[in-house]
Amino acid sequence: MSDLILQERAGHVATVTLNRPEKLNALTKPMWRLLGETIDALSADDGIRCIILRGAGEKSFSPGNDIAEFSTERANKAQAIEYGKVMHATMRALANCRHPLVAQIHGICVGGGLEIAGSCDIRICGESSRFGAPIKNLGLVMAYGEMEPLIRLAGVDAALEILLEGRIFSAAEAREKRLVTRVVADADVAAEAQAAAARIAEGAPLVARWHKKFARRLADPTPILPAEYEECFDCFDTEDFRAGYAAFLDKRKPVFSGR
Repeated sequence: MSDLILQERAGHVATVTLNRPEKLNALTKPMWRLLGETIDALSADDGIRCIILRGAGEKSFSPGNDIAEFSTERANKAQAIEYGKVMHATMRALANCRHPLVAQIHGICVGGGLEIAGSCDIRICGESSRFGAPIKNLGLVMAYGEMEPLIRLAGVDAALEILLEGRIFSAAEAREKRLVTRVVADADVAAEAQAAAARIAEGAPLVARWHKKFARRLADPTPILPAEYEECFDCFDTEDFRAGYAAFLDKRKPVFSGR
């Protein structure tokens, strides 16, 4: 089962691949579990500065869950609850990942695939990519943990439009709905994702983690506590700040240690 989720590493950048190209990377319960475990492990690795998440091949990021699995894994409410626990644990792993996540989206990005991509910080797709969540045609509900990225990115009105109509729509419309951050020529998706990851990895990794943490915290309407406010200035006591500041004055490229 381990080959269902592939992991490669080049320097400070890890690439995680949903690997069922013969099924357009349709997701199974083992894939959901392995993806969550992989993201959790990479999140704990201080040597990682960025994670690219993609589907195998260039036809599909993922069309969502494999319908063939429903009769054995999601045939009733009790089974669906257990399946949902696995899915939602993975969604939490993506949401809580300390490192920036870049979704490299080729082709189809639908249903569960859209939920996963929507959990990434930067989402880059090709001009011919297609998006949607036509689960109304299966009589299925998108649960809270799966709907959250859609609501956060597109807003309630657009999320309901996507779910109620069940349309498959273009990359341009996905960009309008804020589901993707960048649309490029199909042939340039991989290079653009790699370039984005390289730019992220060149920066101070502690700063990237803090920015992710602060962005998540600002989504919470409760007042910022004094200790949380003070954390915004912890960066001034890091080696990375001193290295970056000195490099700027010397007009050279900084080298960050993550300390």
